[in-house]
Amino acid sequence: MTSISKAIPSDVLSNADRTNPDRADGRSHLPASSDSLQDQRQQIKQRMEACRCVTLALFQTVDYDTFCQHAHPDFSPIGWHLGHIAYTEALWLLEHTAGLPPQFPEYRRLFAADTLPKAERVYLPDLAEVQTYLQTVRTAVFASLETAPLDEQERLWRWLVQHESQHGETIALVLELIKKERSGVSGQESAVSGQPNTFSNQLKTQNSKLLLSFEKQKLRSRYANKTLPHTPHPTPHTPHPTLMLCIPAGSFECGNSSIDALDNERPVHRVYVETYWLDRTPVTCEQYQQFMAAGGYQNSRWWSAEGWEWLQLAQVTQPLYWSDSSDRAHHPVCGVNWYEADAYARFVGKRLPTEVEWEKGASWNSIALQRQTYPWGDVAPNEDDCNCNHAIGHTTPVDAYPTGISPFGCYDMLGNVWEWTATWFDRYAGFEAYPYRGYSEAYFDGQHRVLKGGSWATQPSSMRCAFRNWYHPHVREILAGFRCAASG
Repeated sequence: MTSISKAIPSDVLSNADRTNPDRADGRSHLPASSDSLQDQRQQIKQRMEACRCVTLALFQTVDYDTFCQHAHPDFSPIGWHLGHIAYTEALWLLEHTAGLPPQFPEYRRLFAADTLPKAERVYLPDLAEVQTYLQTVRTAVFASLETAPLDEQERLWRWLVQHESQHGETIALVLELIKKERSGVSGQESAVSGQPNTFSNQLKTQNSKLLLSFEKQKLRSRYANKTLPHTPHPTPHTPHPTLMLCIPAGSFECGNSSIDALDNERPVHRVYVETYWLDRTPVTCEQYQQFMAAGGYQNSRWWSAEGWEWLQLAQVTQPLYWSDSSDRAHHPVCGVNWYEADAYARFVGKRLPTEVEWEKGASWNSIALQRQTYPWGDVAPNEDDCNCNHAIGHTTPVDAYPTGISPFGCYDMLGNVWEWTATWFDRYAGFEAYPYRGYSEAYFDGQHRVLKGGSWATQPSSMRCAFRNWYHPHVREILAGFRCAASG
């Protein structure tokens, strides 16, 4: 289980745990005016509609067999995720906050997270019936929104947008697994259908109407001409060394306490980091090919003991979503687990960055001495800044978004592929669980590594430098790559 597919158990709240949003959200505690409340309601409605648009677009070419297919032991069928989205929205916004009776009680056992094993979630209603479920719940939810006390509940409503977007990304990666199983390749076609990715073009049109009017005029020119240092002492194993950036020693603000921040991102806190070097871009397919060609998957020298043990069982010789196409040479490698990323880093004489190193390189503005929500500033992600929200439908070259670079000059810190870090997922000092105790806390077990940044399938609501994803180190089905670091 991970943050991008976090399912909600059927009974998660005690009376004390019900919607009591953390006030560390930068909002005034004074009563809001009727005009500002109406603006909040409209903004939430627009976000929910935009998110739903993306979710439903994923199903445009899906047949019933695909809808119910259990493609991988760790992931539920995509149809189950769609029903779970409706179930969770009804559970929190209609039952727990509005006090309404359960919507479609017959679906509780099917779509709650703690009732059926994943392998038994294949006996599903058809897509039309689940869409009716979604729309019936959504109609009631929007009716409830008109009178909801948003001064108390806004954080919950925003959290649910992220919940849907995260399940939407899980749906996308399961479709990638199904496509790979059926075709044996992972090309640039739309998932499952094998046809050109027209669905991403439809999303562009739909999202332009539904997404909020985020500012796009702010160019990030103050970093465009930054002089960048070269890789220090590249090893003989790096015929195409990555440019590395020197991140000077100093403290920075880590985390996020905005109203959108999840519990594991909070609170904002200062961390001192020694000087280090960070790859300017994620590792590309061309670079990773050198590791494969040199026998990296056959040489235990580059692998941790746990990684080598995994490799002997897995018997793989390339990333899960590997393509030999020359068109992919400058795309980030995708479909590697933590062990593979760690082995490559050892191969080139580097290491994986810690989470705080990654986040400092992505968010810290050393001129203004302040953190930024996104690498380029505080304007929400759009298709000009990074590869996200299915706008392209697959990975893109690692240097394709020059307006999206971080203050230190790093490319692709958000979007394209998730990036593994060296850090085990754990709480920050002062952690407070939200919206229920087990949402993040159950995974503070020393068995999940942190990933940062988001992928081409991540929606903007779940993209920010402080966002923390987490997975077991053996998982390679996610849309993940990595970049390397070196000590100063």
